[in-house]
This record gives sequence, structure tokens and C-alpha cells, in this order.
Amino acid sequence: MSILYVVGTPIGNLGDISERALETLEQVDFIAAEDTRVTLKLLNHFGIKKPMVSYFEHNKEYRGQIICDRIKAGESCAIVTDAGMPCISDPGELLIKQCEEYSIKTVVVPGPSAVISALCVSGLATGRFCFEGFLSVNKKSRTEHLESLLNETRTMIFYEAPHKLPNTLSDLYKTFGERKLTIARELTKLHEEIIRTTTKEAYEKFSDGSLKGEIVLILEGKTDVDEVEYVLSDAVKMAEKFISDGMRPTDAAKEAAKITKIRKNDIYKELV
Repeated sequence: MSILYVVGTPIGNLGDISERALETLEQVDFIAAEDTRVTLKLLNHFGIKKPMVSYFEHNKEYRGQIICDRIKAGESCAIVTDAGMPCISDPGELLIKQCEEYSIKTVVVPGPSAVISALCVSGLATGRFCFEGFLSVNKKSRTEHLESLLNETRTMIFYEAPHKLPNTLSDLYKTFGERKLTIARELTKLHEEIIRTTTKEAYEKFSDGSLKGEIVLILEGKTDVDEVEYVLSDAVKMAEKFISDGMRPTDAAKEAAKITKIRKNDIYKELV
């Protein structure tokens, strides 16, 4: 049958896969996988033998066309990502659009999602939220992205890699000041950890790169009590922390002034 199945796979614990997902993977003609090596481990664990094609960020344009051609010719395909739901912060998004162009039927087989799983245990408001994906490694783009969210009242969810986490925690604190923040690490895996903290505390405790594994950040949206009253000594301590992280005194004073609303020159005088 000419169908593309969008199949959710475990984000860590293999026991989370659904019976329907296994049935679909067994019945389709071939599987489009983000990393065939990762998917092969999953298939082997459940005794499934199925042809696979790689489908990832750098081959999605032409490989998507090949996949669509095969489906149009009468084959069925399941698209999977390394973990969780395909098409969310994932090149599968393009394949869905290509299927739409060719009037190819798409069927979703839902499974685990790091976004929703992290939100559920965050302790933050779940009624309204927005998923912001991965922040750019480009400093200007990151800054623009975060500043565009300054007045966002919904709970915000970000994906982050462990080696980028120190910079991200710094940027979150500098941009939003002190807000509630939950760090969900290694969800469903052996070393799963849910850290309910604040942007300030997380910046002070985890900027050393000590947190490892797959990470989801859940940030409190703007509230009516976001404005915190800072005194000069608070701003100076903040600037001193920025300096210890490698920032120049003038830049540290500027960043502290942005957060505390205390004059940069006053902060700088205390520093020097």
C-alpha cells in the first residue's frame, strides 16, 4: 500500500515502543532512518529484518525524492528518527511536505516525545507552551532568538547538547534574569535526572559543563512578578561571576546592568 508511516521510537528505554509501532515496522516494505546503525540496533532487539535507506539532514532533498518515487510505485515506508517522533526538529519535516506534493497518504504511529515528556515532569505550567528547538551556535542568531522571547508568557522548551549547555545557561540568565528553569536530562534512561531550579542557580552550578547526556530545558514564561528588585551589591556579584567566566569587566558590567537595571558605570566603579 502506498503510504508513508511516521513512527515514533523510544527516546531511551526500549520498553516504551508500542505494539503498533512494531507491527508497522514489520509490515512496511522499507524504513527511512536518520541513522541506519541506530535503527538497526532497535530492529535487531525486536527481531525485525527490513531494508533501510538513510534519510538525514544532508541528503534529505534527493533522498526524499527517491523515497516518494518508491511509495508512488506501490511500496510502503516507515520514517523513524534516532529517538522519539520524526519530523520534530528533524529533516522528516521536509519529507511530509514532499508527500503532500505527490498526494501520498501519511499515517502517524505516535510514540515517545522528549518535548512532552520533559514538560510533564517540569513542574511548570503545561496549559500553554511553545517548543523552540535547538538554539543556534551563532551568537548573533542565538541572541536574536532569545530576545524575541522576552515577553513570551507561555512555558518555553528547548533542546540542548551537553557541550553547548554552559553557554546556553549563561545566555538564558543574561536574557531573562532569574526565572524558574527545569533541566530534564537523559529522559527514560538509566541516569534520568529532573533538576528543578532557576536560571540563576543553574548558571552558577552547571556552567562548568558537569551535566552530560541528552538535555531538554523548560523555561518559565514571563509573569507579572518577573521584575526583581536588585541592589548594587547584587549587580556587582553578578558581574564578578561573568568575569570569572572569562568576560571583560566592561562587558560584565554591561550584562549585569541589563539584568538588574542598575547603571553600568556604577557597577563598573565597584568592580575596579
